[in-house]
Amino acid sequence: MHEHRASHLTGLLLPLADRHLILPNVAVAELIDYQSSAFDLDTPPWFLGWVSWRERQIPLLSFESACGQKTVMGERVRIVVLNALGGRPELRFIALLVQGIPRSCKLDSQLSYVDVPLCGLEQAAVQVGEHVAKVPDLLALEELVVAAGLVQHHKP
Repeated sequence: MHEHRASHLTGLLLPLADRHLILPNVAVAELIDYQSSAFDLDTPPWFLGWVSWRERQIPLLSFESACGQKTVMGERVRIVVLNALGGRPELRFIALLVQGIPRSCKLDSQLSYVDVPLCGLEQAAVQVGEHVAKVPDLLALEELVVAAGLVQHHKP
């Protein structure tokens, strides 16, 4: 049933401290205001604590830190809640720290790939308008969360 697939997909450009991520619209559940959260010191540096969203506790991650860079708390910091794709009942959503409001952009099937260095959590880089945007490997991000034991096992 792929013959009617639209050649245009709506993507969201997420501004991070040192890069842009591009995601399909459907991957993003909601954009919420930043809330500081408590976390233990023995958790990985990319884990920024739990955020409350729709009566759930969701792990908040810094993508930059997961790629080995510093976590930056800019003044326009927000949180994007992503739909987890791995189908694990204990991990339905993950939250990502972003620096500002994601922008909607039209993507066509002729994405121009850019040859730039990628971190292990990035699948590709594409040119979106004036930005080079990284395509994050959301499944790998989920694996990171699960491997660190950062999933909520209790029902609220």
